[in-house]
Amino acid sequence: MNSWDAGLAGLLVGTMAVSLLSNALVLLCLLHSAGIRRQAPALFTLNLTCGNLLCTVVNMPLTLAGVVAQRQPAGDRLCRLAAFLDTFLATNSMLSMAALSIDRWVAVVFPLSYRAKMRLRDAALMVAYTWLHALAFPTAALALSWLGFHQLYASCTLCSRRPEERLRFAVFTGAFHALSFLLSFIVLCCTYLKVLKVARFHCKRIDVITMQTLVLLVDIHPSVRERCLEEQKRRRQRATRKISTFIGTFLLCFAPYVITRLVELSSTVTIGPHWGVLSKCLAYSKAASDPFVYSLLRHQYRKSCKDILNKILSRRAIRSLGLTGDSHGQNILPI
Repeated sequence: MNSWDAGLAGLLVGTMAVSLLSNALVLLCLLHSAGIRRQAPALFTLNLTCGNLLCTVVNMPLTLAGVVAQRQPAGDRLCRLAAFLDTFLATNSMLSMAALSIDRWVAVVFPLSYRAKMRLRDAALMVAYTWLHALAFPTAALALSWLGFHQLYASCTLCSRRPEERLRFAVFTGAFHALSFLLSFIVLCCTYLKVLKVARFHCKRIDVITMQTLVLLVDIHPSVRERCLEEQKRRRQRATRKISTFIGTFLLCFAPYVITRLVELSSTVTIGPHWGVLSKCLAYSKAASDPFVYSLLRHQYRKSCKDILNKILSRRAIRSLGLTGDSHGQNILPI
């Protein structure tokens, strides 16, 4: 194993560790906070988190073994199962992000009727659709024997070893990425750009009211006026930064792998094996970044994490005090 392979293996190990810890923490927050569970986005987050954890404990270790051993890491049946999961979980992850963007769009554009438009039942129907959509392509690939170990990506995924099926496999691959990656990307752009437009409109209204108030308060201290103007600037940048993060992480993680899969279909282009594995690692890194992008940086999840940490610390303190009390209460018998 050369230095490139060692670096890719280290990247996979780091991604696995961050993904496992962060997604497990999101699950703990969901279990701990009834307020989060009552909201419709909790179903999308739960679906996304469970998929990320399954990918972390099944697909990432097999890819790591493939990188280290430079061959198929498991038997044919296990590899086909892993390839089925890889295709299903990738599609489910993309569609879950699209569902979260639709939820944000409804919340911002229709704030007064949001609870009526996005109930838990509606969220459950959307999750059910993502599952059916995500199951369609791996099921078809399994029936056509297009699941197995792909040496370019050192992982069990979509592949075809028969040259006579090259055109059919190319059409299938193009349709798969169009109805998973491209569809989700279009939904993300349409919904979040609409959210950004509405957010900027409200920011302008708030800015007008703030400036009118500052004009009326002629005796206001200059430092207070400066803080108000700085808050206006931060308010305008906050929505843009969040939406750029949502769309940017989606593109950064999935686009290299999808483009590589499409370019691979051309017989005139040669792709290096290290780039193939790196693009796969970038796709896996979405499982590690999702908990921070969609959950842990939000106020409710941060509060839930603090509550969980306080409970753990208080239990340890009570336990240590109990042990101290027992030790002081013991009778020391003379010898």
